[in-house]
Amino acid sequence: MDGEDGWKPRVLLLGAAVGALVGLAGAYLLVQRAEERGTRPRLDAGEGIRLSVLLMGLLRQVATLGDGKR
Repeated sequence: MDGEDGWKPRVLLLGAAVGALVGLAGAYLLVQRAEERGTRPRLDAGEGIRLSVLLMGLLRQVATLGDGKR
């Protein structure tokens, strides 16, 4: 695994760990906001769509990292 493809699993594991931490932080913020308002966390369809569009834009930006530096 230390050959030419040895970096791929490390990148995937790092990405998974960062994604899990960011997801956990987002859920924590959602819970905190709900507790401040005295309600349960709820996302309606509009918020879900906005969040999906935001995440797709973020993934597009991540996919282009390093382009133009060659």
